Amino acid sequence: MTLTLDVARVAAGVNILLLLVLLGIWGRSYLEVRSKHTLGSAVFAAFLLAENALALFYYLNPPQMSTPAVRAMMYLQVLEFVGIAFLVYVTWD
Repeated sequence: MTLTLDVARVAAGVNILLLLVLLGIWGRSYLEVRSKHTLGSAVFAAFLLAENALALFYYLNPPQMSTPAVRAMMYLQVLEFVGIAFLVYVTWD
């Protein structure tokens, strides 16, 4: 289970960094354009950032959890990473 937790920790940490990049890009874009779409994207990134920060907190201070639950959360973190990485790719200028 240690490898599973390590993968989940890394994925959550990288997600946080990527979301900070997206939040910066979308926040700056909103200040320039004042579009509802960019505001919605920035708010979405902020909530996803909060979710990943909470997940990372639990991965660093793990309560007693069953191995299947940890494995499922790791898969979700990795899938989230793929989606966020794609958003950074298409958003980056």
